[in-house]
Amino acid sequence: MNKSVKTVFIVIGSFVVGAVLTCTVFKFSPLMDSMLKTTVVKENGKVIVEDGSLADAVEKVYDAVVLIQGFQNNQLASTGTGFIYKTDNNKAYIMTNHHVISDMSDIKIVLSDDTEISGKVLGSDEYLDLAVISVDKKHIKAVATIGDSTKMRLGDTVFTIGSPLGYSYRGSVTAGRLSGKDRMVSVSVGNSNSNDWVMRVLQTDAAINPGNSGGPLLNSNAEVIGINSMKLVQEEIEGMGFAIPIEYAMSHIDSLEKGEKIEWPVLGINMINVEDNDKYRNPYRIDDAIKMGVIVVKVVEKTGAASSDLKEGDVIIAINGEQVASSAYLRYELYKYKVGEEIEITYNRDGKEHKTKVKLSKGE
Repeated sequence: MNKSVKTVFIVIGSFVVGAVLTCTVFKFSPLMDSMLKTTVVKENGKVIVEDGSLADAVEKVYDAVVLIQGFQNNQLASTGTGFIYKTDNNKAYIMTNHHVISDMSDIKIVLSDDTEISGKVLGSDEYLDLAVISVDKKHIKAVATIGDSTKMRLGDTVFTIGSPLGYSYRGSVTAGRLSGKDRMVSVSVGNSNSNDWVMRVLQTDAAINPGNSGGPLLNSNAEVIGINSMKLVQEEIEGMGFAIPIEYAMSHIDSLEKGEKIEWPVLGINMINVEDNDKYRNPYRIDDAIKMGVIVVKVVEKTGAASSDLKEGDVIIAINGEQVASSAYLRYELYKYKVGEEIEITYNRDGKEHKTKVKLSKGE
């Protein structure tokens, strides 16, 4: 065999070996897994290959998602979404938002097959923006699987099923990405127009519209990782929806199922934000270097604050070392603790920083 022939065989052999190695590497790599992750759909006798479809995931959880209708004086007054997260011997349990069912005299649940059943609110809380409804188990076809939002990565695929704009669009599916974690979003409570406190939430670009509130935010395995709760509504902003992490919701679920009132602790003060000080007729004199925090307007008698060193005019700047920028953030830090626990308050008085201990009181 001459030298040129040997060269040809060597080249061909190299290509064959390289191809085999390349295929082997791709076969066992995540890249190939994602490339091969397709769904085959038959339509009118034709085979259509659909890349990245969530159809299987949607089917797993679709029957566990419900439309919630709230009535006042026999008139429809509120619509939202919920999902069945648990059943026992006789009942099924639905999670949704507090604002979906707040002040409603009657609750009607519409299942995925359009069956309509009555629901009973077991418990709810406006600060959590969560509520639990019970229904007769015999009508229930599926129960959602609870996931873990802490294992999610930015850019992961998420989707939601809900009822944007109410009954006509019930069962709508939207998808997107997990856009952010640990977002701090200011929210109002009840009919308040102010930022009462902040929530640590998940951010997604999946379309969330009025009526989606209370519905599940799901990962690609159809596991619930959050509860849709709010949306930035400014006209210039699009694609920013938010969801309460499922772990936070589940940490309070037992109390809500039992109808127990969530006991939020109080410091025992009336307060205003430092940034609002100049809006008052007689503003408090505070150090010019202090730009954030809350000013103590009044110390309430027979509370934890009354037994501490705090007094009117002090500026609270931290709780247990965590910065307090406003009254909303103060409540966020405060609500990490329970009634009866002791916390350390850092405050400024006459330009000097001080610390004091406060035993948290029970709210009215």
